[in-house]
Amino acid sequence: MMKRTAKQGEAQGVDARLDQVADAFDATDFEAALSRAEAILKDVPESPEALHYRAAALVEVGRLEDAGRAYGAALKVAPEDLEILFGAAEFLVCRTGEDREAVEEGLEWCARGRKQAQKADDVELVYEFLLLEGMGLNQLGECEAALKSLDAALEHMPRSRDAQLERGIALFELCRFPPAQASFERVLKDAPDEAWAHHYLGLIAERHGDAREAKKRFTRAQALAPEELPPPVALEEAAFDRAVEDAMRALPAQVKQYMDNVTLAVEDLPSDEDLLGQQPPLSPCILGVFRGTPVGERSVTDAADHFPASIVLYQRNLERFARTREELIEQIGITVMHEVGHLMGLDEDDLWERGLD
Repeated sequence: MMKRTAKQGEAQGVDARLDQVADAFDATDFEAALSRAEAILKDVPESPEALHYRAAALVEVGRLEDAGRAYGAALKVAPEDLEILFGAAEFLVCRTGEDREAVEEGLEWCARGRKQAQKADDVELVYEFLLLEGMGLNQLGECEAALKSLDAALEHMPRSRDAQLERGIALFELCRFPPAQASFERVLKDAPDEAWAHHYLGLIAERHGDAREAKKRFTRAQALAPEELPPPVALEEAAFDRAVEDAMRALPAQVKQYMDNVTLAVEDLPSDEDLLGQQPPLSPCILGVFRGTPVGERSVTDAADHFPASIVLYQRNLERFARTREELIEQIGITVMHEVGHLMGLDEDDLWERGLD
């Protein structure tokens, strides 16, 4: 009879315990998965698989700060492990909310993982990294770069609904509405219940003035994903105007002195002229816009700089952005401050640092 060494027995024991962690994940019992992974790490502190399972379980139970540290620990032990690289990148891109720096870090891991996956000729993981890269770049507003990643992802997986949907979003954000519409319709051909495709087709129909089609698409999207896509918070015209006036009154005294020559308007949606007036174009979902020359850049010799500047708020976009009436009124104030920031010469990075993005 062949005898097993102690190390062989220990390895087989760890493998069996890792299988139990995997079973807990499959059963969506993430607390059990976390507990079992941590128990393994007490005996084998540098087990890459257990470290990865622990990080992933922490994400699922909502302990995101701990998850970030756990992924860091896993990568320290196994910096070349493609599964851990992808898990860390996905966490940073998809699970950290509006944290721009986290998304940028996630994209760095994406680039590293994609190169390694290409060397390993792992087509599926190359595709996954490219898709994640496209999602992250879209989040950062770098939609032209996102398109390149998503087109490359579709070269690897031509029938990917996820990549096609994300591609449509990039095209929409770049104001290329006909190809965006084609992408969303292609998604619905294979997945008729994809809520976000219906939602974006509603946005496109709304811009085209097709209220009936827009209502049909929005209603379908809201029925399919009520938590992600609730009905907009409608605010009657007088109440909306009142919220704008309150936001103006709340401006700092040192800013109000520059508002005498600034007009403030409310429109339903941004015009093509507003969106395409710069490159890259502005997002069709912008909440407001500043038109004119910032205070510090005006010239006494340029006649155009003496025309009144203006700030425009887009009511439908604001109403879709908010989840409650209180949140809508708060966001109106934030948007006014954001556009006043542009009047004062602040760029998007400056505004982001001040929490006004």
